[in-house]
Amino acid sequence: MPRSASGGRRGTRQGGRVSEASHAALLAEGREVLDEQPFSRLLGARLNVLTPGRAELELTLRTELLQQNGFAHGGVVSYLADNALTYAGGSALGFAVVTSEFKINYVRPAIGERLIARAEAVALSRSQVVCRCDVLAWRGGEEKLCAVAQGTITRMAERR
Repeated sequence: MPRSASGGRRGTRQGGRVSEASHAALLAEGREVLDEQPFSRLLGARLNVLTPGRAELELTLRTELLQQNGFAHGGVVSYLADNALTYAGGSALGFAVVTSEFKINYVRPAIGERLIARAEAVALSRSQVVCRCDVLAWRGGEEKLCAVAQGTITRMAERR
């Protein structure tokens, strides 16, 4: 995300947990950030879930996003994983972040009506977070794992 999904806020704490209102506000802000990304708009990506350290993005597969064999292009799968990882990391750190590295394993062709990327933070420090992500192809009401990714998300340096 080019800027914080949470606007630097961690939400209202109630009994050690983030309130539902804070989750809704975080999701709304995350959707605004996604809408500011021209490439995400071009692909038609949607942010379904955003809570501290977790994110779910999805996109509907259409002909323009397929490769010559009829399944999702690897770049589309990779985009979705990268953005989901960055949302999960940004929501965990609470600051503007970028992906500093990531790797992806394609485990089967992404064939379906839509792709869903579910990411979560697994190791958090003050300046970075390691996240993992599963990318699933949804077809006929069934999800199939098509890729697994892991990435390191770091805070952006403040501009001077």
